[in-house]
Amino acid sequence: MVIIFGIHQREGIGMKIGVVSDTHLKGYDERLKRIADKYFADAGLILHAGDLVDLRVLDAFSGREVRAVHGNMDPGETRGALPEKTVVEAGGFRIGLIHGWGSPFGLGRKLRKEFADIDCLVYGHSHYPDNRRDGILYFNPGSAAGNLMWTGKTIGMLEIGENGISGRIIGLRDSSRAF
Repeated sequence: MVIIFGIHQREGIGMKIGVVSDTHLKGYDERLKRIADKYFADAGLILHAGDLVDLRVLDAFSGREVRAVHGNMDPGETRGALPEKTVVEAGGFRIGLIHGWGSPFGLGRKLRKEFADIDCLVYGHSHYPDNRRDGILYFNPGSAAGNLMWTGKTIGMLEIGENGISGRIIGLRDSSRAF
């Protein structure tokens, strides 16, 4: 099932969307709140691409509009509360949001098949940041928690402007204290 949400902010021009995935936290985390406050202060929307582990993780984004999907490491309560995938409409663009599964190799192309008619695919799972165009924008913010194949700790920002939708990977400089 695909759920569609509409986000409108001055026709989308100049809209920023904070993107995070694979936080793997066991509850509310003050460090994640500080990261959100610092890097997503001007974001009109936050997307979480799964593997929250605990729904209370979303409390770090209090006061902001949030859309999230569950990931493969999320327990039953989180899976029951969040969809596996969704489509978010923002500024005239359709953004597919999904976590992912299986091998990280070719993950974006595999997940693309889960959606029809999207402009951007936001996904997680691999912990490896991806920001490339191939007909659509493939965007994986990596993981603020780091680990697996990619050792850096990253989040992302989507920006909707006059030239379309674009992405930016943000390295967490003080990664030793990220999570």
